[in-house]
Amino acid sequence: MDSISLFEVVFIALGLAFDAFAVCLGVGAARLAQSARPIFRLAFHFGLFQFLMPVLGWLAGTSVESWIIAWDHWVAFGLLSVIGGRMVVAGTKTENDSYPSDPSRGSQLVLLSVATSIDAFAVGISLAMLRINIFYPSVVIGGITGMLSWIGLIIGHHLGQRFGKGMEILGGVILIGIGFKVLLSHL
Repeated sequence: MDSISLFEVVFIALGLAFDAFAVCLGVGAARLAQSARPIFRLAFHFGLFQFLMPVLGWLAGTSVESWIIAWDHWVAFGLLSVIGGRMVVAGTKTENDSYPSDPSRGSQLVLLSVATSIDAFAVGISLAMLRINIFYPSVVIGGITGMLSWIGLIIGHHLGQRFGKGMEILGGVILIGIGFKVLLSHL
C-alpha cells in the first residue's frame, strides 16, 4: 500500500471539515447549542462521521463510485436545505412561538452528520483506488473536523449572543447556501 503525507492529509481534512465548520457557525449563531453537552455532541458526531465515512468509502472501493458521484450532492443539498429552512422559519417567529429542536439530538444530529460527511465517503473511495491505507487519514480527518466544529460552535454562539434571532435566520441561510454550493459544484 502507498502512503500519504501528513500535509496532504491535513489539506484534505481541512477541505472536508469546512462544511461542518460552517454548519456549526450557523447552529451556534442560532443559539441552538449553548451548553457544553450539545456542543460536545455536535463536534464529536461531526468528527466521528468524518472518520467513518472515508472508511466506509474505502471499504466500498470502486463498486459504488458511480452511484455516489451521481447522487451525493443531491442528498447533501436536500438535507442541508431542509434543516436550514427550519432554522429560517424558527428565526422569523417570536420568542414565544419559536421552539427549534436541538440539532445535537436525534434525527437532526444524524442528518447533519451525514450531510456534512458525504464527500468524505468519496474521498475514501479515491484513497482505495490509490491503494492508500485508510486508518491514518481517517483519524486525522475526524480529529480536525471535530476540532473545527467545536470552534465553529463557540464562534457562532458568540455571534448569536451579540446579534440575536437574526443570526438564526442567517444560520439557516448559510446551511441552504452550503447545500446549493455542494449541488452546483457537482453539476
